[in-house]
Amino acid sequence: MKRPARKKIAQALGFLALRLAMAVVLAVLILLLGDIVRKGGGAISWEFLSQAPRRGMTEGGIFPAIVGTFLVTVITAVLAVPLGMSAAVYLNEYARQTRLTRLIRLSIRNLSGVPSIVYGLFGVILFVNALRLGTSVLSAGLTLGLMTLPWTITAGEEALKTIPDSYREGALALGATKWQTIRTNVLPYAVPGMLTGTVLGLARAAGETAPILFTGAAFYLPALPKSPGDQFMALPYHLYIMATQHHAILKVRPLAYGTALVLIFLVLGMNMAAIVVRYRLRKKQR
Repeated sequence: MKRPARKKIAQALGFLALRLAMAVVLAVLILLLGDIVRKGGGAISWEFLSQAPRRGMTEGGIFPAIVGTFLVTVITAVLAVPLGMSAAVYLNEYARQTRLTRLIRLSIRNLSGVPSIVYGLFGVILFVNALRLGTSVLSAGLTLGLMTLPWTITAGEEALKTIPDSYREGALALGATKWQTIRTNVLPYAVPGMLTGTVLGLARAAGETAPILFTGAAFYLPALPKSPGDQFMALPYHLYIMATQHHAILKVRPLAYGTALVLIFLVLGMNMAAIVVRYRLRKKQR
């Protein structure tokens, strides 16, 4: 068999393996989502989404958990997005490529893989005890913000690396300052990619249980938090309790599947929002 023919066969087999892998992943995803929708769709109602739980979470809804998850995600974004994007700009545009810079990048990437429960314990030590913020929405949001920060920095720096150097060189050749070059010729084209990575990190934070378990999430708290210093309910922890620790697991199982469905749609909504914003920004650039 000639060499070109062998290459074509190898290429066809490679594409076939990739398509099979994609089909397997999609099939598993569809099965999981279908099972959750089938078992939890019946629990979704206006009462379920707008009311507080009653009678030990065996009746009522998950409105306080939805509000708590939203508040924690907002605090996470306030901490992670400005700091993460600023650090990415500094590392990629200003910092010299020295051993120290490479060590910092390596540390950031290693922090991205640290288990979330470690961040939870660190949040207890720093925010709950050392800063005396107590178990609260603020402590949980700051802990999740620290957990999301490495993701944001990495995504921002990778997005900045995709911008050609000619964009920078052209602006500098016309007499623009370094910051003017970054602000007008780099950031507008990098923001869509930076935003996508940031929202993915926030979506991951919204679904975490371990960090908020130690820093502020309550088992049963039908009242809404009145200040950042109050405890709160959250969808991930609510789902964990309903699925594993509740005294009537079989009775509340449909409610647990309904909570899982709401959490999935919340994360999907955040991802879809990032896609829409990225599309509009890129369309505006063209």
